[in-house]
Amino acid sequence: MLRLIKAPALWLVICLCITAQGALAAASIDGIRLWRAPDHTRLVFDLSAPVEYQIFALQNPHRLVIDINSVAFKANPAALDFSATAISTLRTAVRNGKDLRVVLDLSARVNPRSFVLGRNEQYGDRLVVDLYDQKSSTAKTVADVVPTSGKLRDVVIAIDAGHGGDDPGAIGPGRIYEKKVALSISRELKKLLDSKPGYRAVLVRDGDYYIPLRDRTRIARKKRVDMFVSIHADAFRKASAHGASVYALSRRGATSETARYLAQRENRADLIGGVGTVSLNDKDKMLAGVLLDLSMTATLDSSLEVGGNVLQSVGKVTRLHKKRVEQAGFVVLKSPDVPSILVETGFISNPAEAKRLNKRSHQRKLARAIFDGINLYFVRRPPVGTLLASQQAKKAAVYVVVRGDTLSDIAQRHRVSTKEIQRRNKLKSTSIHVGQRIIIPSRS
Repeated sequence: MLRLIKAPALWLVICLCITAQGALAAASIDGIRLWRAPDHTRLVFDLSAPVEYQIFALQNPHRLVIDINSVAFKANPAALDFSATAISTLRTAVRNGKDLRVVLDLSARVNPRSFVLGRNEQYGDRLVVDLYDQKSSTAKTVADVVPTSGKLRDVVIAIDAGHGGDDPGAIGPGRIYEKKVALSISRELKKLLDSKPGYRAVLVRDGDYYIPLRDRTRIARKKRVDMFVSIHADAFRKASAHGASVYALSRRGATSETARYLAQRENRADLIGGVGTVSLNDKDKMLAGVLLDLSMTATLDSSLEVGGNVLQSVGKVTRLHKKRVEQAGFVVLKSPDVPSILVETGFISNPAEAKRLNKRSHQRKLARAIFDGINLYFVRRPPVGTLLASQQAKKAAVYVVVRGDTLSDIAQRHRVSTKEIQRRNKLKSTSIHVGQRIIIPSRS
Protein backbone atom coordinates (compact mmCIF):
# COMPACT_ATOMS: atom_id res chain seq x y z
CA MET A 1 0.00 0.00 0.00
CA LEU A 2 1.39 3.38 -0.99
CA ARG A 3 1.54 6.15 1.57
CA LEU A 4 1.56 9.80 0.70
CA ILE A 5 4.23 11.86 2.43
CA LYS A 6 3.25 15.39 3.30
CA ALA A 7 5.35 18.17 1.83
CA PRO A 8 7.28 19.09 5.03
CA ALA A 9 8.14 15.44 5.64
CA LEU A 10 9.17 14.95 2.02
CA TRP A 11 11.44 18.01 2.22
CA LEU A 12 13.04 16.60 5.38
CA VAL A 13 13.74 13.28 3.63
CA ILE A 14 15.33 15.06 0.65
CA CYS A 15 17.53 17.17 2.92
CA LEU A 16 18.64 14.07 4.84
CA CYS A 17 19.54 12.34 1.56
CA ILE A 18 21.58 15.33 0.39
CA THR A 19 23.34 15.52 3.75
CA ALA A 20 24.11 11.81 3.64
CA GLN A 21 25.63 12.15 0.15
CA GLY A 22 27.78 15.05 1.35
CA ALA A 23 29.00 12.95 4.24
CA LEU A 24 29.82 10.09 1.90
CA ALA A 25 32.09 12.30 -0.23
CA ALA A 26 33.25 15.51 1.43
CA ALA A 27 35.78 16.10 -1.36
CA SER A 28 36.29 15.10 -4.96
CA ILE A 29 39.23 14.34 -7.25
CA ASP A 30 38.60 16.64 -10.19
CA GLY A 31 41.72 15.91 -12.21
CA ILE A 32 44.94 13.90 -12.43
CA ARG A 33 48.20 15.22 -13.91
CA LEU A 34 51.40 13.35 -14.69
CA TRP A 35 55.03 14.43 -15.21
CA ARG A 36 58.10 12.37 -15.93
CA ALA A 37 61.49 13.54 -14.59
CA PRO A 38 64.84 11.79 -15.21
CA ASP A 39 64.71 9.98 -11.87
CA HIS A 40 61.05 9.89 -10.89
CA THR A 41 57.41 10.14 -11.95
CA ARG A 42 55.11 12.70 -10.34
CA LEU A 43 51.37 12.07 -10.10
CA VAL A 44 49.19 14.98 -8.92
CA PHE A 45 45.57 14.57 -7.82
CA ASP A 46 43.64 17.87 -8.00
CA LEU A 47 41.20 18.04 -5.08
CA SER A 48 38.14 20.13 -4.30
CA ALA A 49 39.05 20.12 -0.58
CA PRO A 50 41.76 18.73 1.77
CA VAL A 51 41.78 14.95 2.29
CA GLU A 52 43.28 12.28 4.52
CA TYR A 53 45.00 9.34 2.85
CA GLN A 54 47.20 6.28 3.34
CA ILE A 55 49.72 4.83 0.92
CA PHE A 56 51.42 1.42 0.89
CA ALA A 57 53.19 -0.91 -1.54
CA LEU A 58 52.38 -4.51 -2.48
CA GLN A 59 54.69 -7.06 -4.10
CA ASN A 60 54.30 -9.96 -6.54
CA PRO A 61 53.33 -8.13 -8.67
CA HIS A 62 54.52 -4.61 -7.79
CA ARG A 63 51.65 -2.28 -6.93
CA LEU A 64 51.18 0.96 -5.05
CA VAL A 65 47.90 1.47 -3.21
CA ILE A 66 46.55 4.90 -2.30
CA ASP A 67 43.51 4.95 -0.01
CA ILE A 68 41.83 8.36 0.15
CA ASN A 69 39.12 8.97 2.75
CA SER A 70 35.73 10.46 1.90
CA VAL A 71 36.38 11.43 -1.68
CA ALA A 72 34.56 11.03 -4.99
CA PHE A 73 36.47 10.26 -8.18
CA LYS A 74 35.48 12.65 -10.99
CA ALA A 75 38.69 12.69 -12.99
CA ASN A 76 39.37 11.02 -16.33
CA PRO A 77 42.74 9.21 -16.27
CA ALA A 78 42.37 7.93 -19.85
CA ALA A 79 44.46 10.78 -21.26
CA LEU A 80 47.49 10.02 -19.06
CA ASP A 81 50.54 8.67 -20.89
CA PHE A 82 52.33 6.07 -18.75
CA SER A 83 54.69 4.91 -21.51
CA ALA A 84 57.88 6.42 -20.03
CA THR A 85 57.02 5.59 -16.42
CA ALA A 86 56.98 2.59 -14.11
CA ILE A 87 53.16 2.74 -14.06
CA SER A 88 51.41 0.17 -16.22
CA THR A 89 47.78 0.96 -15.35
CA LEU A 90 45.77 3.01 -12.88
CA ARG A 91 42.67 1.45 -11.31
CA THR A 92 40.10 2.89 -8.91
CA ALA A 93 37.38 1.41 -6.71
CA VAL A 94 35.00 2.69 -4.02
CA ARG A 95 35.59 1.38 -0.47
CA ASN A 96 33.16 1.44 2.45
CA GLY A 97 30.67 3.38 0.35
CA LYS A 98 32.57 6.66 0.77
CA ASP A 99 36.35 6.10 0.42
CA LEU A 100 38.41 5.66 -2.73
CA ARG A 101 41.16 3.16 -3.46
CA VAL A 102 43.61 3.97 -6.27
CA VAL A 103 45.86 1.11 -7.39
CA LEU A 104 48.92 1.75 -9.52
CA ASP A 105 50.11 -1.40 -11.29
CA LEU A 106 53.90 -1.10 -11.63
CA SER A 107 56.39 -2.61 -14.03
CA ALA A 108 59.26 -2.12 -11.57
CA ARG A 109 59.92 -1.42 -7.91
CA VAL A 110 59.82 2.27 -6.93
CA ASN A 111 60.48 4.39 -3.85
CA PRO A 112 57.26 6.34 -3.22
CA ARG A 113 57.02 9.72 -1.52
CA SER A 114 53.77 11.60 -1.02
CA PHE A 115 52.46 14.82 0.48
CA VAL A 116 49.48 17.17 0.33
CA LEU A 117 49.60 20.80 -0.78
CA GLY A 118 47.10 23.49 0.18
CA ARG A 119 45.45 25.77 -2.35
CA ASN A 120 47.32 28.79 -3.67
CA GLU A 121 46.84 31.48 -6.33
CA GLN A 122 47.18 28.96 -9.17
CA TYR A 123 45.93 25.61 -7.85
CA GLY A 124 43.45 24.17 -5.38
CA ASP A 125 44.27 21.44 -2.86
CA ARG A 126 46.48 18.66 -4.21
CA LEU A 127 47.77 15.22 -3.30
CA VAL A 128 51.24 14.66 -4.79
CA VAL A 129 52.73 11.18 -5.24
CA ASP A 130 56.36 10.90 -6.40
CA LEU A 131 57.60 7.51 -7.61
CA TYR A 132 61.40 7.47 -7.55
CA ASP A 133 63.19 4.93 -9.75
CA GLN A 134 65.35 2.31 -8.06
CA LYS A 135 68.66 2.23 -9.88
CA SER A 136 71.73 0.22 -9.12
CA SER A 137 74.56 2.44 -7.90
CA THR A 138 77.92 2.42 -9.62
CA ALA A 139 81.24 3.23 -8.02
CA LYS A 140 83.16 6.18 -9.43
CA THR A 141 86.68 5.68 -10.63
CA VAL A 142 89.47 8.20 -10.22
CA ALA A 143 89.07 9.08 -13.92
CA ASP A 144 85.45 10.07 -13.28
CA VAL A 145 86.51 12.61 -10.70
CA VAL A 146 89.90 13.92 -11.81
CA PRO A 147 90.81 14.44 -15.50
CA THR A 148 93.64 12.35 -16.86
CA SER A 149 96.98 14.12 -16.47
CA GLY A 150 97.72 16.34 -19.46
CA LYS A 151 94.18 16.11 -20.84
CA LEU A 152 92.49 19.49 -21.21
CA ARG A 153 88.90 19.65 -20.05
CA ASP A 154 85.96 21.84 -21.03
CA VAL A 155 84.53 24.59 -18.87
CA VAL A 156 81.22 23.11 -17.67
CA ILE A 157 78.20 25.40 -17.24
CA ALA A 158 75.02 24.28 -15.46
CA ILE A 159 71.89 25.91 -16.89
CA ASP A 160 68.90 25.78 -14.56
CA ALA A 161 65.51 26.48 -16.16
CA GLY A 162 63.31 27.72 -13.32
CA HIS A 163 60.12 26.00 -12.12
CA GLY A 164 58.63 23.14 -14.19
CA GLY A 165 55.96 20.47 -13.95
CA ASP A 166 53.14 21.41 -11.60
CA ASP A 167 55.03 24.60 -10.71
CA PRO A 168 54.45 26.89 -13.73
CA GLY A 169 56.10 29.93 -12.15
CA ALA A 170 54.64 33.26 -13.19
CA ILE A 171 51.82 33.25 -15.74
CA GLY A 172 51.62 36.13 -18.17
CA PRO A 173 48.84 37.43 -20.43
CA GLY A 174 47.62 34.81 -22.87
CA ARG A 175 48.66 32.00 -20.50
CA ILE A 176 52.38 32.44 -21.18
CA TYR A 177 54.15 30.24 -18.61
CA GLU A 178 57.45 31.21 -17.05
CA LYS A 179 58.53 27.56 -16.94
CA LYS A 180 58.24 27.27 -20.75
CA VAL A 181 60.02 30.57 -21.44
CA ALA A 182 62.85 29.65 -19.05
CA LEU A 183 63.34 26.23 -20.64
CA SER A 184 63.35 27.65 -24.17
CA ILE A 185 66.01 30.24 -23.33
CA SER A 186 68.03 27.59 -21.44
CA ARG A 187 68.04 25.29 -24.46
CA GLU A 188 69.18 28.14 -26.73
CA LEU A 189 71.98 28.96 -24.28
CA LYS A 190 73.06 25.32 -24.21
CA LYS A 191 73.30 25.28 -28.02
CA LEU A 192 75.59 28.31 -27.98
CA LEU A 193 77.85 26.94 -25.26
CA ASP A 194 78.12 23.47 -26.81
CA SER A 195 79.03 24.98 -30.19
CA LYS A 196 81.94 26.94 -28.69
CA PRO A 197 85.14 24.86 -28.32
CA GLY A 198 86.16 24.71 -24.69
CA TYR A 199 82.64 24.76 -23.25
CA ARG A 200 80.11 22.10 -22.31
CA ALA A 201 76.64 22.88 -21.00
CA VAL A 202 74.47 20.77 -18.70
CA LEU A 203 70.72 21.37 -18.45
CA VAL A 204 69.56 20.83 -14.87
CA ARG A 205 65.99 20.44 -16.19
CA ASP A 206 65.45 19.33 -19.79
CA GLY A 207 61.70 18.80 -19.74
CA ASP A 208 58.45 19.84 -18.12
CA TYR A 209 58.99 18.45 -14.63
CA TYR A 210 59.77 19.94 -11.23
CA ILE A 211 63.08 19.64 -9.36
CA PRO A 212 63.34 20.80 -5.71
CA LEU A 213 65.57 23.84 -5.27
CA ARG A 214 68.27 22.12 -3.21
CA ASP A 215 68.36 19.27 -5.71
CA ARG A 216 69.13 21.71 -8.52
CA THR A 217 72.40 22.78 -6.93
CA ARG A 218 73.13 19.17 -5.92
CA ILE A 219 72.74 18.02 -9.55
CA ALA A 220 75.05 20.80 -10.73
CA ARG A 221 77.74 20.07 -8.15
CA LYS A 222 77.55 16.36 -8.97
CA LYS A 223 78.44 17.31 -12.56
CA ARG A 224 81.41 19.33 -11.17
CA VAL A 225 80.39 22.46 -13.01
CA ASP A 226 82.40 25.68 -13.14
CA MET A 227 79.36 27.94 -13.10
CA PHE A 228 75.61 27.76 -12.33
CA VAL A 229 73.14 29.97 -14.23
CA SER A 230 69.44 29.96 -13.30
CA ILE A 231 67.00 31.34 -15.89
CA HIS A 232 63.69 32.92 -14.84
CA ALA A 233 61.10 35.54 -15.84
CA ASP A 234 59.92 38.04 -13.23
CA ALA A 235 56.39 39.04 -12.20
CA PHE A 236 54.82 41.87 -10.24
CA ARG A 237 51.31 42.88 -9.26
CA LYS A 238 51.61 46.01 -11.42
CA ALA A 239 51.71 45.28 -15.15
CA SER A 240 53.89 48.33 -15.72
CA ALA A 241 56.96 46.72 -14.07
CA HIS A 242 59.54 45.90 -16.71
CA GLY A 243 63.17 45.05 -17.39
CA ALA A 244 65.70 42.25 -16.92
CA SER A 245 67.71 41.68 -13.74
CA VAL A 246 70.70 39.64 -12.62
CA TYR A 247 71.07 38.34 -9.07
CA ALA A 248 73.96 36.97 -7.03
CA LEU A 249 73.83 35.63 -3.48
CA SER A 250 73.58 38.20 -0.69
CA ARG A 251 76.28 38.45 1.97
CA ARG A 252 73.72 37.51 4.59
CA GLY A 253 72.67 34.51 2.50
CA ALA A 254 76.30 33.42 2.20
CA THR A 255 76.76 33.67 5.98
CA SER A 256 73.64 31.63 6.71
CA GLU A 257 74.67 29.02 4.16
CA THR A 258 78.08 28.64 5.78
CA ALA A 259 76.33 27.95 9.07
CA ARG A 260 74.01 25.43 7.42
CA TYR A 261 76.86 23.52 5.82
CA LEU A 262 78.78 23.37 9.06
CA ALA A 263 75.70 22.28 11.02
CA GLN A 264 74.89 19.29 8.82
CA ARG A 265 77.29 16.38 8.77
CA GLU A 266 76.52 15.41 5.18
CA ASN A 267 77.38 18.93 4.08
CA ARG A 268 80.59 18.98 6.08
CA ALA A 269 81.65 15.95 4.05
CA ASP A 270 81.05 17.88 0.82
CA LEU A 271 84.09 18.83 -1.19
CA ILE A 272 85.01 22.40 -1.98
CA GLY A 273 87.37 23.62 -4.66
CA GLY A 274 85.62 22.25 -7.74
CA VAL A 275 87.73 19.14 -8.37
CA GLY A 276 87.43 17.98 -4.78
CA THR A 277 90.79 19.05 -3.38
CA VAL A 278 89.58 20.20 0.04
CA SER A 279 87.40 18.18 2.41
CA LEU A 280 85.77 19.65 5.50
CA ASN A 281 85.14 16.28 7.07
CA ASP A 282 88.48 15.97 8.88
CA LYS A 283 88.75 19.62 9.99
CA ASP A 284 87.79 21.01 13.37
CA LYS A 285 84.79 23.35 13.44
CA MET A 286 86.80 26.58 13.51
CA LEU A 287 89.13 25.64 10.63
CA ALA A 288 86.22 24.25 8.61
CA GLY A 289 84.39 27.51 9.14
CA VAL A 290 87.34 29.58 7.97
CA LEU A 291 87.89 27.41 4.86
CA LEU A 292 84.24 27.43 3.91
CA ASP A 293 83.89 31.16 4.52
CA LEU A 294 86.92 31.85 2.31
CA SER A 295 85.48 29.59 -0.39
CA MET A 296 82.06 31.27 -0.31
CA THR A 297 83.59 34.76 -0.30
CA ALA A 298 85.69 33.98 -3.39
CA THR A 299 82.67 32.34 -5.04
CA LEU A 300 80.50 35.39 -4.32
CA ASP A 301 83.11 37.75 -5.77
CA SER A 302 83.23 35.64 -8.94
CA SER A 303 79.41 35.57 -9.08
CA LEU A 304 79.24 39.35 -8.87
CA GLU A 305 81.86 39.70 -11.62
CA VAL A 306 80.21 37.36 -14.10
CA GLY A 307 76.82 38.77 -13.11
CA GLY A 308 78.04 42.24 -14.05
CA ASN A 309 79.24 40.96 -17.42
CA VAL A 310 75.91 39.27 -18.12
CA LEU A 311 73.87 42.30 -17.00
CA GLN A 312 75.83 44.63 -19.27
CA SER A 313 75.42 42.23 -22.20
CA VAL A 314 71.69 41.66 -21.60
CA GLY A 315 71.21 45.42 -21.44
CA LYS A 316 72.15 45.58 -25.11
CA VAL A 317 69.12 43.48 -26.19
CA THR A 318 66.43 44.45 -23.66
CA ARG A 319 65.64 47.04 -21.01
CA LEU A 320 67.09 46.57 -17.54
CA HIS A 321 65.08 46.70 -14.32
CA LYS A 322 68.18 47.66 -12.30
CA LYS A 323 71.56 48.74 -13.67
CA ARG A 324 73.57 46.79 -11.11
CA VAL A 325 73.72 43.18 -9.99
CA GLU A 326 71.19 42.69 -7.19
CA GLN A 327 71.77 40.34 -4.27
CA ALA A 328 69.27 38.06 -2.54
CA GLY A 329 69.17 34.78 -0.63
CA PHE A 330 67.90 32.56 -3.45
CA VAL A 331 68.42 28.89 -2.56
CA VAL A 332 69.77 27.99 -6.02
CA LEU A 333 72.61 30.50 -5.58
CA LYS A 334 73.96 28.91 -2.40
CA SER A 335 76.72 26.65 -3.68
CA PRO A 336 79.86 27.23 -1.59
CA ASP A 337 82.30 26.60 -4.45
CA VAL A 338 80.42 27.30 -7.70
CA PRO A 339 79.91 30.88 -8.94
CA SER A 340 76.15 31.22 -9.36
CA ILE A 341 73.84 33.82 -10.88
CA LEU A 342 70.09 34.08 -11.45
CA VAL A 343 68.88 35.91 -14.55
CA GLU A 344 65.38 37.38 -14.60
CA THR A 345 64.95 37.82 -18.34
CA GLY A 346 62.04 40.27 -18.06
CA PHE A 347 58.61 40.73 -16.49
CA ILE A 348 56.18 38.15 -17.79
CA SER A 349 53.43 40.11 -16.01
CA ASN A 350 54.08 43.01 -18.40
CA PRO A 351 52.00 42.41 -21.59
CA ALA A 352 54.63 43.86 -23.95
CA GLU A 353 57.55 42.00 -22.35
CA ALA A 354 55.55 38.76 -22.11
CA LYS A 355 54.92 38.95 -25.85
CA ARG A 356 58.64 39.38 -26.54
CA LEU A 357 59.66 36.66 -24.08
CA ASN A 358 57.37 34.23 -25.90
CA LYS A 359 59.09 34.86 -29.26
CA ARG A 360 61.85 32.50 -30.30
CA SER A 361 63.85 35.35 -31.88
CA HIS A 362 63.93 37.30 -28.59
CA GLN A 363 64.76 34.15 -26.63
CA ARG A 364 67.78 33.61 -28.90
CA LYS A 365 68.92 37.21 -28.39
CA LEU A 366 68.71 36.80 -24.60
CA ALA A 367 70.59 33.50 -24.76
CA ARG A 368 73.32 35.10 -26.89
CA ALA A 369 73.63 38.00 -24.44
CA ILE A 370 73.95 35.64 -21.46
CA PHE A 371 76.52 33.59 -23.36
CA ASP A 372 78.57 36.67 -24.21
CA GLY A 373 78.68 37.69 -20.54
CA ILE A 374 79.75 34.22 -19.41
CA ASN A 375 82.34 33.93 -22.16
CA LEU A 376 83.87 37.29 -21.29
CA TYR A 377 84.34 36.14 -17.70
CA PHE A 378 86.02 32.84 -18.62
CA VAL A 379 88.22 34.40 -21.29
CA ARG A 380 89.57 36.65 -18.56
CA ARG A 381 89.63 33.95 -15.88
CA PRO A 382 89.94 30.51 -17.51
CA PRO A 383 90.13 27.66 -14.95
CA VAL A 384 93.44 25.84 -14.74
CA GLY A 385 93.59 22.67 -16.84
CA THR A 386 90.93 23.75 -19.32
CA LEU A 387 91.14 24.17 -23.07
CA LEU A 388 90.31 27.85 -22.63
CA ALA A 389 93.30 28.33 -20.31
CA SER A 390 95.56 26.62 -22.84
CA GLN A 391 94.26 28.80 -25.67
CA GLN A 392 94.80 31.96 -23.67
CA ALA A 393 98.34 30.92 -22.76
CA LYS A 394 99.35 30.24 -26.38
CA LYS A 395 98.55 33.66 -27.74
CA ALA A 396 99.48 37.19 -26.89
CA ALA A 397 96.16 38.61 -25.78
CA VAL A 398 95.13 42.25 -25.76
CA TYR A 399 93.53 43.18 -22.45
CA VAL A 400 91.44 46.35 -21.96
CA VAL A 401 91.85 47.78 -18.46
CA VAL A 402 88.62 48.14 -16.47
CA ARG A 403 87.89 49.95 -13.24
CA GLY A 404 89.63 48.34 -10.25
CA ASP A 405 92.39 46.66 -12.25
CA THR A 406 96.02 46.84 -11.17
CA LEU A 407 98.97 45.67 -13.21
CA SER A 408 99.85 43.02 -10.64
CA ASP A 409 96.26 41.69 -10.70
CA ILE A 410 96.32 41.47 -14.50
CA ALA A 411 99.69 39.71 -14.42
CA GLN A 412 98.50 37.18 -11.84
CA ARG A 413 95.27 36.58 -13.74
CA HIS A 414 97.17 35.77 -16.96
CA ARG A 415 99.94 33.88 -15.14
CA VAL A 416 102.79 36.11 -16.29
CA SER A 417 105.06 38.45 -14.34
CA THR A 418 104.50 42.19 -13.99
CA LYS A 419 107.93 42.83 -15.47
CA GLU A 420 107.07 40.78 -18.58
CA ILE A 421 103.99 42.94 -19.17
CA GLN A 422 105.99 46.12 -18.62
CA ARG A 423 108.70 44.94 -21.02
CA ARG A 424 106.22 43.86 -23.73
CA ASN A 425 104.26 47.13 -23.52
CA LYS A 426 107.30 49.38 -22.84
CA LEU A 427 105.78 50.66 -19.62
CA LYS A 428 108.10 52.71 -17.42
CA SER A 429 105.92 52.20 -14.32
CA THR A 430 103.08 50.02 -13.06
CA SER A 431 100.51 52.83 -13.43
CA ILE A 432 97.60 52.03 -15.75
CA HIS A 433 94.27 53.73 -16.60
CA VAL A 434 90.75 52.57 -17.50
CA GLY A 435 90.42 51.80 -21.21
CA GLN A 436 94.15 51.25 -21.73
CA ARG A 437 94.95 48.33 -24.06
CA ILE A 438 97.68 46.05 -22.73
CA ILE A 439 99.34 43.23 -24.65
CA ILE A 440 99.66 40.10 -22.54
CA PRO A 441 102.84 38.25 -23.55
CA SER A 442 102.61 34.61 -24.60
CA ARG A 443 103.80 31.97 -22.12
CA SER A 444 104.54 29.37 -24.81
